Amino acid sequence: MSNILIIGNVLKDVYLRMDERLNNFETDEHGTPWLDFGFNGSSHKFFRRISIYGGAAIALEVLNRYELPTKIAGAKLGFAGGEIVSNGQHADEYRYMLCHGNKISYIVQNEREETKWVNPEDAVDWIYVDRTTGVTNDLVKELKNFLSMSSQTRVAVFAAKDLTDNDRKLLELANLIFAEEDLDLDGVKTNASICRISDQNITLNNHTQTWRIERTDLMTHLTVHSIIAATVFGALVKGVSVKDALRYAKINAEGSSLSGTMPIEKIKSIADTQKTEETDIRLVAATMMTPGKGILAADESGGNIHQKFQGLMIPDDEQHRRDYRNILLSTPELERYVNAVILFDETTHQKADDGRDFVSFLTAHGIIPGVKVDEGLENFPDSDEKYTKGIENLKKKLPAYYKQGLRFCKWRAAYEIDLGKPSEMALTKNSQLLAEYAKLCQDNNLVPIVEPEVVYDGNYTLEQSADITGKVLDMLFDELAKAGVKLDACILKVNMVLAGKKYPVQSTPEEVGRTTADVLKSHVPENIAGVVFLSGGQNVEQATNNLQAVTNNGPFPWPVTFSFSRALQTPALEAWKGNNDNRSTAQDAFRARLIANCEALKKK
Repeated sequence: MSNILIIGNVLKDVYLRMDERLNNFETDEHGTPWLDFGFNGSSHKFFRRISIYGGAAIALEVLNRYELPTKIAGAKLGFAGGEIVSNGQHADEYRYMLCHGNKISYIVQNEREETKWVNPEDAVDWIYVDRTTGVTNDLVKELKNFLSMSSQTRVAVFAAKDLTDNDRKLLELANLIFAEEDLDLDGVKTNASICRISDQNITLNNHTQTWRIERTDLMTHLTVHSIIAATVFGALVKGVSVKDALRYAKINAEGSSLSGTMPIEKIKSIADTQKTEETDIRLVAATMMTPGKGILAADESGGNIHQKFQGLMIPDDEQHRRDYRNILLSTPELERYVNAVILFDETTHQKADDGRDFVSFLTAHGIIPGVKVDEGLENFPDSDEKYTKGIENLKKKLPAYYKQGLRFCKWRAAYEIDLGKPSEMALTKNSQLLAEYAKLCQDNNLVPIVEPEVVYDGNYTLEQSADITGKVLDMLFDELAKAGVKLDACILKVNMVLAGKKYPVQSTPEEVGRTTADVLKSHVPENIAGVVFLSGGQNVEQATNNLQAVTNNGPFPWPVTFSFSRALQTPALEAWKGNNDNRSTAQDAFRARLIANCEALKKK
């Protein structure tokens, strides 16, 4: 069993929750409020005070929870009964957190205490140097001298935020370095592995783990980053893989509070559950791409379905919207033609004729239910290009959708081809939103469908469509990789490559099939769970003929199918006309389009 010696100062983190009055704040010329302690003759009430051990004591707690024998050099602190215990020694430094509303400000000492080196009495396998260490030239010399006499001892360093010359000398002794994402390590002579930590990601050896916390209990990033570093370090010492070590760190960071970090048994249990759920979403994605069947898009937003109904003089109210979706979803033997259905949020709460909600109804028929989660398009500030709204609401929505029985989501980004469009800004921002959405979905055990659509309603050539679609895909998959999205649990929904609807010379099915296949094979990674095509304004027959042409240019390294909306629904809507007496006729028309497109998945 590895013995670990921590070098670093023990802090006393004091959290002071202030009352919500604003009258004791003074505002400067920039409108920034400042709190003046007593200088203006006023007082400010602190109604909550919490004191915990911080600094090197965080690493002491985490590593002891790993059941690793760990001490802090020169400190009379230990770990017993699930908490830090003191043998009479006070903390070296105090760090005050002033909490007002959701904002936290720090008051810290200008000068750090010098860290005192004490030669260990027992053999040491690892020395963990915390970033609270006041690194002096003498400390570096003492550590070098110890390492020269203890060849089996290795060194891990959590780098300070601002490196001094002594810090750089220390890092040259390290086998493993933890550093903030933006810390400049240029000029440091080291062969150490480097673990980077930011407020969103943990990265080590080409593995990246995203993490997020809601600071409802006042915990600050200073404390959480220390938990992350110590958790990764302890896991690696215990022989855990890098991927699982980062996973453990995410779990501990998100699950810890001011009252303490998480026991290793609980971390392992959660990690094992997450692994099972990861396997599950891969199976869900694979099932959604079962060959020979497609995915029905029945997720038209309020504005889109209003246009459809208005053209046929159908009242746009909740009852008529329910009746229409009910006709589609209750079509006899629907499961023979579709693997999954994308629903609109309203539909997920509505009921089929037998009284079951549509989510349960589809599940009972062996069809996987999912939901559109984006909130539509809006112009970027000072631009007529568009981005997709709604990312800030996903954290609350996704757990509820999973609990409701939904198993996948969809998010659409739209790109117009025109002079200077799409811009690099629009490509980047929308790809980042798609990647953030996809990662949030997978973190909540939902399969993401990412839909970067080059809109058909434009005046551009087949060649322009191919060029822009390729750029869109390259940017998207670059951002998905940065976000740590698992492609084998992710589905791409994409436009076919064809000349714009307003271009004088329309693309033939043969041109569409060949060009679409070439673009996708060149720009889509082989490990994506599947590729589904949107119809994107093509008419009913055009979409089916082009799908057949794409199929004829296979095989592909991933499953391919359709995820049409209008190209499947238009005949059914026109047959129904808002009158439920036409239900059977509408379902027959709908089934005919399903059969035609399933047939188009067979190479001819």
